[in-house]
Amino acid sequence: MSTGKPARGRVRAKTQVKAKAATRDRNLEKVVSGVVATLEEDIVLGYLHPRVRLVEDELRARFGLKRHVVRQVLLELERMGLVERRKNVGAIVKSHTEDEVMNLYAVREILETSAAQRIPLPLAPEHLEQLEAIQSAHDAAIAQGDLRAVFHANVAFHRAIFAATGNPELVALINSFAQRTNAIRTSSTVYPDHLESVHREHWAIIEALRAGDRERVVDLFRRHLIPARDNYIRRYRALAGDRASQDRQRAA
Repeated sequence: MSTGKPARGRVRAKTQVKAKAATRDRNLEKVVSGVVATLEEDIVLGYLHPRVRLVEDELRARFGLKRHVVRQVLLELERMGLVERRKNVGAIVKSHTEDEVMNLYAVREILETSAAQRIPLPLAPEHLEQLEAIQSAHDAAIAQGDLRAVFHANVAFHRAIFAATGNPELVALINSFAQRTNAIRTSSTVYPDHLESVHREHWAIIEALRAGDRERVVDLFRRHLIPARDNYIRRYRALAGDRASQDRQRAA
């Protein structure tokens, strides 16, 4: 007659294996998300420019990763719209044509102004306090020249505002399209005059939300998108002009 002890031992062993596997998966997810976040910052801040190759061996050396982990990182960056893969080239930082930039920002305008029209106004005091705290951190990061902190505070500011709509599906779409334009924002994020403009616009948005001025809130969100879009397009045209000039010189 069996005592059941061997069966219990097998169940315990299987449970321990599953627990270890779950721990490995969580650790891997944490590593991947951390590296993705760092590379996203590098792209936003212009340390990694559009069309720059992301070489697997260089990423392995930089972050101390195995090859399969690097590939997971690149897949996640591709899913986020920050990286694209090209035949015989590999993974490169996403570059956008002028039409692609206009289309992306047209969708962002639709989503973000729609959200601005759905925020309960005047904004509740606790939400205003949250925004003021985030913007104060954003101001401090600008003053200290901490561009990574500037980036994260900017993201937090916008997400806190859109969360006030109470529509998580709309918020998820907004966040997704904002993330897809991170490679476009590289032409603006590092310039002091642009950061000063963003600082003023953020405080203007807070005051409009406090006053319950719906029309001004919507208009501020619409205009807030324009500089990064136009800066990228100007740079795109300048680079296109440089390439055309070089082609003419080679043909001469």
